[in-house]
Parts: sequence; structure tokens; C-alpha cells
Amino acid sequence: MKQHIYWHTTVQMPDDTNPAPIPAKADVAIIGGGYTGLSAARALAKRNVNVAVLEAKTIGWGASSRNGGMALTGLKPAMQTVIKKYGRELARELFQCSLDSVSLVEQIVREENIDCGFARTGHLLAANKPKHYDALQGEVEFMAKEFNHDVRLVLPKDLRSEIGTDVYHGALVDEVSGGLNPAQYVAGLAGAAARAGAKLCARARVDNIERGEKRFSPALATGASAGASVIQTERGNLEAESVLVATSGYTGGVTKKLQRKIIPIGSFIVATEKLSDELARELSPKNRMIFDYKHFLNYFRLWDNRLVFGGRAAFFPENENTIAQSGEILRREMIRVFPQLKDVKVEYAWGGTLDFAFDQMTHVGEEDGIFYSLGYAGHGVAMATYLGATVAEAMMKGNIKEHPFARFDFPGAPLGLYNGSPWFLPFAGLWYRILDWIE
Repeated sequence: MKQHIYWHTTVQMPDDTNPAPIPAKADVAIIGGGYTGLSAARALAKRNVNVAVLEAKTIGWGASSRNGGMALTGLKPAMQTVIKKYGRELARELFQCSLDSVSLVEQIVREENIDCGFARTGHLLAANKPKHYDALQGEVEFMAKEFNHDVRLVLPKDLRSEIGTDVYHGALVDEVSGGLNPAQYVAGLAGAAARAGAKLCARARVDNIERGEKRFSPALATGASAGASVIQTERGNLEAESVLVATSGYTGGVTKKLQRKIIPIGSFIVATEKLSDELARELSPKNRMIFDYKHFLNYFRLWDNRLVFGGRAAFFPENENTIAQSGEILRREMIRVFPQLKDVKVEYAWGGTLDFAFDQMTHVGEEDGIFYSLGYAGHGVAMATYLGATVAEAMMKGNIKEHPFARFDFPGAPLGLYNGSPWFLPFAGLWYRILDWIE
């Protein structure tokens, strides 16, 4: 199998041959050229805010063009957990944000004419064990009662109508979720931001941020003040009234306080050769976004008659070794789920880096005068798009503290035992495997 991002073969990604020069000044500098940064840049530029996106690699280089392309409802933690931890009112707001995030992706795709195959084919949560299915049974009533959101069970005996395997013990369907080609989408979002007037600067790794004196910033919020910053990049300096950090799993030492709150976790994907129409329909008759119930989960879906199969095969971020090892692990897992694929060639294997907070929640806010949106935990396709736009709006209005995802603490590591280098990932992987075994 080739170590290559399959999605990148389906679209011309933004070119960095002659990267745009770094402007001397901007109202807002955005660090990170993925979904969050591009969505924020599009929203700000449409409001006539002078905005520059600073991307260390090429626009859309990171997880935004490497993921499984699933635009999902819900959050990483179960909504029962969210209610217990944050209360019913805030939990309902947060869940509504997840619904609105899928709708916003759909709206942007339509308004900007982005050819990325977006479709609301729904998601399927598959129960690995009978105990998991028992838990899903209570989910239907819970979601209807607490969130007025309809999901439905698929009985174990009916599962072949949804997925071509007998390894699972029933499932839950949510028809609201959608899927797309992530590279086509991020390339289209970049084009939309540029057309709106945002300056997209590739190969502009940020080396340092110098905070200046606070001063009035009419571009962002009437009556609000913002601290002017000098952002030093590898290609020159930029002065900006406000800074938005949108670096997800690639958050680095330039924003050390944020880096200490984000765990970079590798996620890996393989893609098969093209399957026959008959075999593709057998695997996923309704083309759902499918993932299982485990902590050490697998996720998969069809695209162009290929099975795109991903999971936490290794927790360390992507490199040549982790991709090779993970590719073999995922191929074995794929054949365990779908024995009919044992003779099918796996053509591509690649990896990306996700951003997990210690509480597995997404967080937005302001730290030392710098805005941020981080911690998508695998829900970034829709949520990063949504939070990029809504955090941009909050920056303009000066009310970031009122944002639903800013109204709870952003925890760091217990006892402060983390400086941004995730030494504990092998132990975390082992712990998740133990939890799956116990359950």
C-alpha cells in the first residue's frame, strides 16, 4: 500500500509554489489554515475585516484534508455525561451547536458551490457487544426527551440492511449526520475565504507572538479594545489587532499555555482499491458514516466505491513508521469486520493528528489576549467549520465569554504533568484497550 493521502488524488490542493507575501498589517491574524481558520477567515472577510491566515505548511495540509470526511452530530463525550457535568441547559445549547454545525457545512457547500459530494446519509453507531446494544436502547428515549432529537435502533437481526457484516450486535442510526470529501471541502473553503478577501499565506510558520499595548480596535467590536500583536513568521512579520489560534493537533510552543492543554493523537486511515458496485452496496447499503462503540474505535465509509477505513491504530502522530504499522493493523481490522475483503487490495495508507483536550471537550475562549478554538476530538469537519464562524462573530462583537463552548473550564493535565510532549500516549492506548476488554 502507498503511503499517500488518498483524498489528495481527488482534487488540486492549494498551491504553495509562490506563496502570498505576508502583509505588514491586518485586523486579525489567524494561525492555522484548516477548517477553523478558513471558516473564520471567510466569516471575517465577508464583514470587511482585514484578515490574514498564516499556515506553517500548505493551506489545508493537516487533519482537515486527511480525515474520514464525516460531518457528525453530537460531541465526543456521550450527551448523558455532558448533562451530568455541565447541566441540562448548557448541554442542550452544545448539542444544538452540533446540529447547526452540520447545517452550516451544508450551507457553505451550497453557497460557495463547493464540489465535495456532501450528502446527509446519516451515521451508524455499531454495538461491538450485546452490552453496548443494551446501552443504545436507552439512547433513543434519552435523545428524544432531553434534546428533541430522533435516533433509531437497528435490531441485530436487521443489521444486514445497514452493513454487510455479522460482527456487530445491533446499531443506532442518526439521519442528520453527513459525509463529504474532506480535501475537496477544505480546498473549496480556502477558495471561498480568498474570494471574500482573506489573505491566505502558506509556508508562514509562526515563530513568536509579541503582545503589544491594548488599543481601540473598531474593526472587531464597537467600544472594544484589543492588544496589537507582532506575529513573527519564517517569511516576515505581521502586526495584527487580534490573533486567533486554529492549530488543532498541531498546536505548538508558540502558544505554550494552549499546547499544554491539547494532546496530539494520531489517527490513521487506509483506502481500498475500487470495489464493484455489488460489493460496495453489500458493505454499506445506505452509504452511512459508520463507527463502532469501542474506546479504541474503528470508523469507515464508502467513497467512490472504495472503503475508507480508519482508527486509532497507533496513538502517536503520523510518521513513516506509524503509518506503515497502522496500515497493516487497519487492514487486519477491516478484514475482521468484512471478511469478504480479504483478497481486496489496500491502495493507500496515511495519518493525521487530532486534538484532544483532557476532558475530551471542544473549547473556545481567550488566553492572554489570544483567541482560540481547539479540542475537536475527531468531530472537526463540522464543528471546526461552525466554531471558526461563530468565534469570528464573537471576536467582532467582543462577547467571546458568552459562547457556549467558552462557558466551562479548559483543564490542563492533572498535577501539571504535561508540557506538550505526550509521553503518556502508549499508556493511554493500553488503558483504552483494557476498558474495551472490561466492557
